[in-house]
Amino acid sequence: MDRSTLILSLLFTLTISTTTLFSPVFCGTFDTEFDITWGDGRGKVLNNGELLTLSLDRASGSGFQTKKEYLFGKIDMQLKLVPGNSAGTVTAYYLKSKGDTWDEIDFEFLGNLTGDPYTMHTNVYTQGKGDREQQFHLWFDPTADFHTYSVLWNPHHIVFMVDDIPVREFKNLQHMGIPYPKLQPMRLYSSLWNADQWATRGGLVKTDWSKAPFTASYRNFRADACVSSGGRSSCPAGSPRWFSQRLDLTAADKMRVVQRKYMVYNYCTDTKRFPQGFPKECRH
Repeated sequence: MDRSTLILSLLFTLTISTTTLFSPVFCGTFDTEFDITWGDGRGKVLNNGELLTLSLDRASGSGFQTKKEYLFGKIDMQLKLVPGNSAGTVTAYYLKSKGDTWDEIDFEFLGNLTGDPYTMHTNVYTQGKGDREQQFHLWFDPTADFHTYSVLWNPHHIVFMVDDIPVREFKNLQHMGIPYPKLQPMRLYSSLWNADQWATRGGLVKTDWSKAPFTASYRNFRADACVSSGGRSSCPAGSPRWFSQRLDLTAADKMRVVQRKYMVYNYCTDTKRFPQGFPKECRH
């Protein structure tokens, strides 16, 4: 067993105690649960609604969104990212509310030259304020197969997960005066677009349009979530365990392993950016 396989096996073993706590999830097909919102045909629903692809070429990218809005939930999606030379491309996968003081929970996957790792960029916006970036390199090739990227969002915290492995937690620290997303319902969005002015090595590596079209694929959308409509939220029957779920000691240890080995940027350690002191949430 090579080193990377051993690390992944260890992380997966540590995950089991957390993943078994979640209640069964609702699964929907892409044709019933999503709208392709832009791209002039570059977004496609295939295989009887079981697969969705987004494409990017020199003329345009593409994107989609859920028909429903959610207020708390466990959201899962399997993605297979743009293979080969993906430099300059960004695959964004995020939850976002409406308005000028929006809330947002972001995954963004920044492409790279063939053989170099993707950067998984995460961010949290509350009431229109973001600037909470953490970035990771993954312990596998995200273009070779599908992997599950999840958000657990409940009144206690937001947890970003990869293949059910927690990689980041944003806690509800309202008692410290830090806004937390809890009132604004969010829709799930995804888009594939060109960002070669900044995405790869700060914009030094540009998109190679001879490799276009670039394509990302999606499958196995699952939402165990409270659905919001007309100012009211309807939650799954019974008492969904994700609603009160917190990270136990095993899950917290597992997250620290991931952050120690794979985190490549953390706003909470960027002294140049915050010379007067780090944001208050960085202390917890």
